[in-house]
Amino acid sequence: MNQSPPPPSPENAQPVSTEKLAFVSSDTEEAMKARRELAHRYGSVPVTDADVIVALGGDGLMLQTLHAHMGSGTPIYGMNRGSVGFLMNEYRDEDLRDRLSKADVTTIRPLEMTATDEDGTVHKALAINEVSLLRQTSQAARLQISVDGRNRLEELVCDGIIVATPAGSTAYNLSAHGPILPITAQLLALTPISAFRPRRWRGALLPNWAQVDIDILDAGKRPVSASADHTEIRRVTCVSVREATDTEGLIMFDSDHGWDERILTEMFRY
Repeated sequence: MNQSPPPPSPENAQPVSTEKLAFVSSDTEEAMKARRELAHRYGSVPVTDADVIVALGGDGLMLQTLHAHMGSGTPIYGMNRGSVGFLMNEYRDEDLRDRLSKADVTTIRPLEMTATDEDGTVHKALAINEVSLLRQTSQAARLQISVDGRNRLEELVCDGIIVATPAGSTAYNLSAHGPILPITAQLLALTPISAFRPRRWRGALLPNWAQVDIDILDAGKRPVSASADHTEIRRVTCVSVREATDTEGLIMFDSDHGWDERILTEMFRY
């Protein structure tokens, strides 16, 4: 059993140096303006030399930055210059180093997706939020689902299915009526998208060390695409998903509004 240890809690984390900062931004005028002003005020170094990378934009930029620096050991601190900003902190230009020194650092482990397409080519990609399978045509997908080598669902007729991490449980997974997971939960959410048969199946919670194998039935007639965050593979025939054990990313939140608080707030929205 390949069980991953829980991410370290903030109180056990080592202090983060805030001397050398790198700033990255999305390409919106608002985000680029903030990047120029903060770099002028606090100084800026290349991302390869930074103690902390400050990302200015929305959740899309945060995901891109986390992917780009996965396994580097450099924490990412986001400030919202986009729209949703669930992964971002509130934008303020004052006392940035003080905020960084007090911020909580959370370790996140991505999912590893291994997808085989109709030509037999094997594709690998990482997902911080989720791996999702979606029908490509007007016809519903027919999927067979196994967990740790044991067939659990002979046939799921649906628009698709999601395997979500705790970090991604409030994203696409929540829109598909999947459960919200605490960030330190050693769980994955397996959530169907518009299940037609079995109509009453609402998904499953799996231990984070489980391997999910999804075979596409009748793939020629009912093509399916697979996506790991923003990486999409078309016309797949089978997909395997498991949590990565040898790479991780670091994300920072202000201590007075950390990820646990954000997730609890989402749980009680109505």
